[in-house]
Amino acid sequence: MEETAVLLVDDEPALLLMLDMVLKKEGFRRIDHAESAAAALARCRQKRYDIILLDVMLPDKSGFEICPFIRETTDAPILFVTAKGSDLDKLTGFGMGGDDYITKPFNPLEVVARMKAQLRRSKPQAEEPGKSARANTLVYDYGRFQVDELAGELRVEGKPIACPAQVFQLLLYLCKHPNRIFTKDQLYEAVWGIDSMGDDHTVIVHIRRIRERIERAPGQPDYLVTVRGLGYKLVPSKELP
Repeated sequence: MEETAVLLVDDEPALLLMLDMVLKKEGFRRIDHAESAAAALARCRQKRYDIILLDVMLPDKSGFEICPFIRETTDAPILFVTAKGSDLDKLTGFGMGGDDYITKPFNPLEVVARMKAQLRRSKPQAEEPGKSARANTLVYDYGRFQVDELAGELRVEGKPIACPAQVFQLLLYLCKHPNRIFTKDQLYEAVWGIDSMGDDHTVIVHIRRIRERIERAPGQPDYLVTVRGLGYKLVPSKELP
């Protein structure tokens, strides 16, 4: 974790110091602070971060407002940290490009656990020694689109498509398990690394964001289909009618 660059964005100095102390105890060393939206945007334009904790209620602009602009500079996981915990707020956060949503007050160790889970899923894993390229597929070809695991890249009709970290990781997980039906809870636990605690909205928003990228008609999906009453599955193109 020593090389992981972290940006903490919050206008409460005491909270920043507390998170800084906890993260350093957990092995994080490269930690920057920003106490306003303007400062956060300036830092993101000057430096590459591996993960960002972003407060929603900032003094100049909201975290929701600046998240799309941060997304223009990085695909790093963005975790909203805020006292606003309604379902609508969560949906807004995910819709703006966030990858996770933590409600204040929180246990700082939970924040660290969520950060580590996001980091594990945002960085490609090195191929294990002894595994053949065939046994460890790195590019998943679904005809209209391809997912390159090592490059962390989605291509649709031959063109690279921007894909935030958790959207990519959810699509990658589904690509690795074609034709298998997953419930929302199963997908949340597999991709976010923790129990969903009944949070269906996170998966729903990310499924929609995948469909917007890979489907010709997102409202009538051919690849990422809903199995009514059961969940979702990814269908290879060769099985399309």
